[in-house]
Amino acid sequence: MNPDDVFSDFGDIEAFSRVCRIDSIAASAAGRVVAEVRWPVSSGARLKSSLWELDPHGEKRARRITFSEEGERAPRFCADGSLIFVSRRHGGAGEGEPRQTSLWRLPEHGEAHRLAGFAGDLTVHGIAEDGTVLASTSVLVGSNLDNDATRRKERRESERSTILHTGMPIRHYDRELGEACPHLVLVRPDGGVVDLTPDVDAIALVGVTADISPDGRRVVTTWKERLTGAATRANLMLIDTHTLEQTPYLSCADGADFTAPVFSPSGARLAVTRTTRPTPTDPQYAFLEIRTLDGDADAVVADVGDMTVKEYTWQAEENLLATGDLHSSGAVISIDSANGRSVAIVTGGVFASLATTAGEDVFALRNSLLAPSEPVRLRHPDLPFALPAPGRIGALPGRLERVEVEVDGTRVGGWLCTPNSATISHPAPAMLWVHGGPHSSYNAWGWRWNPWLAVARGYAVLMPDPAMSTGYGHSGLKRGWPRRPDVVYRECEALFDQVIRRDEIDHTRTAMLGGSFGGFMANWIAGQTDRFDAIVSHASLWALDQQHRTTDLATDKMRAHGHEADNADWYRAFSPNVNLSRVVTPMLITHGNQDYRVPVSESLRMWWDLVSSWDGPPETMPHRFLQMTNENHAIVRPSNTKTWIQVVLAFCDQHVLGAGPISEELVS
Repeated sequence: MNPDDVFSDFGDIEAFSRVCRIDSIAASAAGRVVAEVRWPVSSGARLKSSLWELDPHGEKRARRITFSEEGERAPRFCADGSLIFVSRRHGGAGEGEPRQTSLWRLPEHGEAHRLAGFAGDLTVHGIAEDGTVLASTSVLVGSNLDNDATRRKERRESERSTILHTGMPIRHYDRELGEACPHLVLVRPDGGVVDLTPDVDAIALVGVTADISPDGRRVVTTWKERLTGAATRANLMLIDTHTLEQTPYLSCADGADFTAPVFSPSGARLAVTRTTRPTPTDPQYAFLEIRTLDGDADAVVADVGDMTVKEYTWQAEENLLATGDLHSSGAVISIDSANGRSVAIVTGGVFASLATTAGEDVFALRNSLLAPSEPVRLRHPDLPFALPAPGRIGALPGRLERVEVEVDGTRVGGWLCTPNSATISHPAPAMLWVHGGPHSSYNAWGWRWNPWLAVARGYAVLMPDPAMSTGYGHSGLKRGWPRRPDVVYRECEALFDQVIRRDEIDHTRTAMLGGSFGGFMANWIAGQTDRFDAIVSHASLWALDQQHRTTDLATDKMRAHGHEADNADWYRAFSPNVNLSRVVTPMLITHGNQDYRVPVSESLRMWWDLVSSWDGPPETMPHRFLQMTNENHAIVRPSNTKTWIQVVLAFCDQHVLGAGPISEELVS
């Protein structure tokens, strides 16, 4: 991997799949910056990561500092300038034993050494000033840290895969719950390990977010409890790191969860997110709050305007930095911890992985539809500048334009990508992409849903942010609730109709594509209109009465939409399978077998319905089903991502441009 390579050939999907990408950055108090860089291994089966030193002044090339075959991830700096990271590199388990996931420390000068290893996976949550690391791992139910590796080996060798469930939830995104139990652990600077939660049940720390106070004396963590009706609630718990005493800190009885707690530099305050639960009249709303650890003072609720907050970090005791979606883009804001008022630091991109130094410097990853995540230094609102790093993108095959239309008195915006080749004499066929969520935004680079791959093929791509999109305040989230596809489509169609009136776009050749909620929209649209020449539906919902009970988010779905017998009109109007007989557009269905967010049973049932209802010769049926047996809700393996992109574009080429059918060589 050459850090100076610049990619620009978007017609080469194979080369695109090999471009390296930056996942996170960390900054030391003294100003060192390290990035986690990932790239596909030669087989394309997975992404491998390593750590790279970046020049904070933007003058020198990036320099790779870790080199193991297993890779390194999750960099974090200690107060003394040493670097913590996670790896399964040599030095974990004993001879003949499976490699352990281990925590490593790399001093500023010298070689890395292993601190501690675990049989389960490892996530770092925080580091105290003395170098004590707070992390989470997992042990088999009924095990402890001492015997976990032995019991895992016995379970593997006996090929047991049984789980006895005692309640909900039983799945989370792409993982089974109940076999292993998440634990919080402390790893001391000398490598000593303390299990902070030795008696925890299998549910309390699922999806845990936690932090350790700067003095290392307290840990604050989410703590999930089961409620009646298959519901759960996420509270906050304080744990004394010396006595292991657990003290409930925040619990919300009015239908809300607390997540993502972060200690202030003094340890006296907490930034935390309070999220309401969806109801038939309102979606989830998130509130960023600043609370004191001691005392009865009311929470300071941050005024973030229309921004949907995604992450935050303290720059000083007086101000909290936050990032999130804003108006089909993003921003970084600074929040006064005393009164919650905010001011924009920088806009014009989606920012993540905020990292501060002891001075005034702030580093982040900036992402947009024009370029993937790149490390930047934020000096003042108008001039974040990029640091040299691997994975640079060169010239794009088209131009990006912000477009808007008024629908029912609301301005609906989105992004239009138009090929450089589009002219009045050679207008471009058009694609309408509808994003997932529905609480999401088309504002960032995608390694699978990447419009420039279609643009290089000659398509114009419209990516709207319709009703329920993030970055438009709570009113934007509520518009179109509860998940009204008719409202979303009316807004998307109005914007699509406006852009395809352009002379350089061919309104007679069109396709519609969407994934997750966007896939649900694809299925619903297919039963409403024949205006598109092709429809692509990924990880989609087909029969809502079935999906709402089988998703890992079943409690929220049933709370918001109710039983079909009690809400018959909504299910009849919006469940796509109701209009099967009206589906005439060729459809490509794609789905991962290990998807628990939208179980593959949705696509299996849809495929049966489409195939069994086709009354022509079997060889003339236009629909196709791309099944990925080792993928989840997303598609994470580079080899599968490449195949997905090739098949999707080939399907659209066939039905929109009149090209030949999909070659079986693409998937063989």
